[in-house]
Amino acid sequence: MIPDSDYFKQARKKMVKEQIRKRGVKDPRVLDALLTVPRHLFVEKSLQKEAYEDRPQPIAEEQTISQPYIVAAMTEWLNPFPESRVLEIGTGSGYQAAVLALLAREVYTVERHRALHLEAAERLKRLNFHQVICVLSDGSLGYEAAAPYDGILVTAGAPHIPEALLNQLNDGGVLVAPVGDRRHQRLIRITRLGDEFVREEGTPCRFVPLIGNQGWPEK
Repeated sequence: MIPDSDYFKQARKKMVKEQIRKRGVKDPRVLDALLTVPRHLFVEKSLQKEAYEDRPQPIAEEQTISQPYIVAAMTEWLNPFPESRVLEIGTGSGYQAAVLALLAREVYTVERHRALHLEAAERLKRLNFHQVICVLSDGSLGYEAAAPYDGILVTAGAPHIPEALLNQLNDGGVLVAPVGDRRHQRLIRITRLGDEFVREEGTPCRFVPLIGNQGWPEK
């Protein structure tokens, strides 16, 4: 059983109604997932009452848990289905992986920071998100061992779509990632159709940089 309270349940309802639904996210499965996952348990205890506000929240290693609307918008654009195998790049606190776990059959999530990886893996296990497999690795290289994936979601800003991720995308699969410079990006959706990759552009956004072999170099 996921620990919860009426206070946080009401906070989630308000978040979904005012921050997500009003901005055009309509998929009922995505809305239900955001209503279900206890976002306050994915932030520091001192920030739990702020967890449902309309902004990202800081976590360890100078990373963030994304703004609720961005989580919802990216998830809806990815459009995972119940039998999907999904790869997430950038585990962070594990919140996005938990949302995906309610919509897909398997979720693999890759994190390069050992402390975040260990904490997220323990948290997801404790909250019974057992279909999430946490991997400690360079996310810009994906996770070849479980490829191909029906969906790939990147939660860090990349200078370009890593070739490794395109190669791990299933035929008919979808990749959603923020692409741009280190400070400002735009959401990009790639749909693989055989050897062709169809690109669409979405909303402007701002994520921490994707550091790795096929991302940004470490400063």
